[in-house]
Amino acid sequence: MTFDVEKNGYSTGDKTSFAWSSARQRWPVIITTAIDDVYRTVHAETDPEVVKEGKQILESLANLKYQVQHDRALTPIPDDGYPDVALYNEELAKLSPATWLNVPWLYSECHLYRQVSSPSDDFSSTLLLRTLVPSSQTHHGLTHKHILHPNPALEDVRPLPPPKISTFRSSRAAVLELASRYRTLVGEIRAGGTISDDAERLMFTEMLEVCLWGNATDLSLLTTLTYDDIQKLQGSEARKAAENNILANDTAAAFAVLRRARDEGKAERRVDIVLDNSGFELYVDLILAGYLLSSGLATHVVLHPKSIPCPFTRPLRRRDPPEQDPAPLADADAENLAFLFEQWSGFHAEGQVILRPNRFWTHGGSFWRLPTEAPELLEDLKASELVIFKGDLNYRKLTADVSCLGPHNSFVTALGPLGPGAGVNILSLRTCKADVVVGLEPGVDEELRAKEGGGGDSGERRWAWNGKWAVISFSPRN
Repeated sequence: MTFDVEKNGYSTGDKTSFAWSSARQRWPVIITTAIDDVYRTVHAETDPEVVKEGKQILESLANLKYQVQHDRALTPIPDDGYPDVALYNEELAKLSPATWLNVPWLYSECHLYRQVSSPSDDFSSTLLLRTLVPSSQTHHGLTHKHILHPNPALEDVRPLPPPKISTFRSSRAAVLELASRYRTLVGEIRAGGTISDDAERLMFTEMLEVCLWGNATDLSLLTTLTYDDIQKLQGSEARKAAENNILANDTAAAFAVLRRARDEGKAERRVDIVLDNSGFELYVDLILAGYLLSSGLATHVVLHPKSIPCPFTRPLRRRDPPEQDPAPLADADAENLAFLFEQWSGFHAEGQVILRPNRFWTHGGSFWRLPTEAPELLEDLKASELVIFKGDLNYRKLTADVSCLGPHNSFVTALGPLGPGAGVNILSLRTCKADVVVGLEPGVDEELRAKEGGGGDSGERRWAWNGKWAVISFSPRN
């Protein structure tokens, strides 16, 4: 099944799509946030070279905001030495004439983030705990520096943009709680007790759902993370309510793939995670990776970070004012976090957690282009037992953001050349924050549209814009 993706994707000119409001309301806010942060950084800076750079960035961002709000033509990406520049600009030429408020949404959103990204910004994962521990604090011989950088090899990382820092700060309680429960779970696994098939399946389900909901995770669903009590949770009202919001759920198929590989005694059982954003989302991704390795469902986890963040704000040099330092950690919380990062550091040192960036993930097109634009990457993914794609944008790229695909089309069809036969087991964890959605049972879309705020007869699929609903979708390699 093939589509001319450039002509069939959701457009910022379509008044019934989320692309319309995103381009007119969301993008200007993102750019304004970037302007505000750079301005504050420049205002506090004393290095004249940094001040000069900052003023240039402010001018560039202000001009970009004007172009978006006044529906000017998209301009080519300046050549900064990266090969994706040619790909972006070649596609822009094919779309011409293209203005910000009447252009394929998937391309223009990626173009926006690429336009303001810096060639010196390589993604990674360092400021993960800066929001938790004041710089002067030391716990049990573990300094702030060590908590931030449990292993020097993990330091090739992009700092969290300011909105992500504030979001991660607001998740502090969830971070500490999850660290405590994770430590308990790993202790139980290491004790080597008998674990029933049902308990293991339910635990895998719990971990995927924590990963799925990200910041929205309701930790009241996780009354405990022990195998014994997790089965009791299966019938709880809270869990049933959460599961009801997962409109398509292929968790069992993904678990079967990993369980089969382990039971067959495969020496190397690799799981890949194509990451979404930083902050709490990244934290729960690492929790999932640690669980897969500790439980033996995987022997290696490969993390695929984005080379530019989405959404994007770029500080010149990220500093948190001293008054923003959080309160000191309790001893128990510090011990749990130390355990967590020591384990992650150990996994990385042993080569079980691998960071493997590739700029393909932030190209301007869909993942349907993987076989032609990045064939080596596709061949590498074929060695994985399961490739997990996180988040809404990755889902849109998997399905090419194609507007002519209805919600009742199957996920495997929507993957185009990445569907069965491509040689990759794909699992998508996605909370719905855009129009495109597939794999729903007949009548579900209509039922949700009929709900208050769901879109009704307007032609809009508003229910899919707010992150309240989710899909867990699987496609087999063959």
